[in-house]
Amino acid sequence: MHAVVVHANISDLAEANRGLVEEVLPTMKAPPGFIGSYFGAVDDSHGFSVAVFETEEQVRSSAPLKSAEALGVTLATVQFGEVIGSA
Repeated sequence: MHAVVVHANISDLAEANRGLVEEVLPTMKAPPGFIGSYFGAVDDSHGFSVAVFETEEQVRSSAPLKSAEALGVTLATVQFGEVIGSA
């Protein structure tokens, strides 16, 4: 399994939550190899997400571009890695 970890700067938490529910989540289960994802807010201005796919190719083809923007959110980092454990 492979994952993409995204850290984001949040300019408007209410808008970010709305964008997540209305735009991001409805499209997440469609990509091939999708296993699961989690989204979190560290505080009112920083968030993160972790999305897991079966293969590195699948996670890389489904990951957002670092230049991508969503409602109330600007991506800070987009990182890829192999999942080495789960519980």
